[in-house]
Amino acid sequence: MTVETKIAAPAKSSGLAYLLLTCTMLCWAGNAVVGRFAVGEISPMLLVTLRWVGTMPLLALFAKGAVRRDWAVLRAHWRYLAAMGALGYTGFNALFYVAAHSTTAINLGIIQGAMPMFVLLGAFAAYRTKVSARQIAGAVVTMTGVALVATGGSLQRLAGLAIGQGDLLMVLACVLYAGYTVALRRRPAISTFAMFAVLAAAALVTSLPLLAVEIAAGALQAPTAKGWLVVAFVAVFPSIVAQVCFMRGVELIGPGRAGVFANLVPVFVPVLAVALLGESFEAFHAAALCLVLGGIWLSERGKPGAR
Repeated sequence: MTVETKIAAPAKSSGLAYLLLTCTMLCWAGNAVVGRFAVGEISPMLLVTLRWVGTMPLLALFAKGAVRRDWAVLRAHWRYLAAMGALGYTGFNALFYVAAHSTTAINLGIIQGAMPMFVLLGAFAAYRTKVSARQIAGAVVTMTGVALVATGGSLQRLAGLAIGQGDLLMVLACVLYAGYTVALRRRPAISTFAMFAVLAAAALVTSLPLLAVEIAAGALQAPTAKGWLVVAFVAVFPSIVAQVCFMRGVELIGPGRAGVFANLVPVFVPVLAVALLGESFEAFHAAALCLVLGGIWLSERGKPGAR
């Protein structure tokens, strides 16, 4: 292998990771939009369960060969995989869809944008990953962009926010997914499709007790026609496309660097709102986009070992 090949390979891997993680965040932004659409159309725990019910047939079609090849390794790590599916998939989505019923979009955007901080702290606590001053500065810059877009360009609205039940649930959801992100570093040496198929199966199984609680509480709401469209969307894009891209992205550049990309979600959400709802794109959206992308660039430049 030549010197030029050795130098170019990491850059190529990073470029692929950036593309995959950006695709992930776009799918997650879509999940946030349809999550708001779901309110009044389908109950939260039923949505979580049907999401994985809809995903499993697609995985059975595309991932059965990979699961068969990696079955021995999957069996050896089933406890790890079950915990990852329960916390990262079922736990996060259950809390997210419940939180969407009792908090504002402003709060959701700010809290979800804080996820990279949880990831950086988790990576440091679990692996003693080095965090440079530039990475911290990059996180602060991206958080500034998140706050700007989440408050509609008004810092006075940010100062007046109150923490409610939905906000606390969203914080917990972000903690769970940050833990999932950090734990991906210890994933077994298996194909992405095989791992995701088992995680999705674990998510389906662990969602059933939550659905049973919802039924027992008399809170079950059968999906309307709009609710079924929501189910179809989340079963494909946030569930399969986003998760596969995210796992591969973390594998390429690590959890700390991958987590910073979560700040793109609050920027993509208004873009989708413009396209789907006809809302106007304001100047503060453009400013926030520059801050978020600039913060990601600063964090990438500040990673230990970067030139």
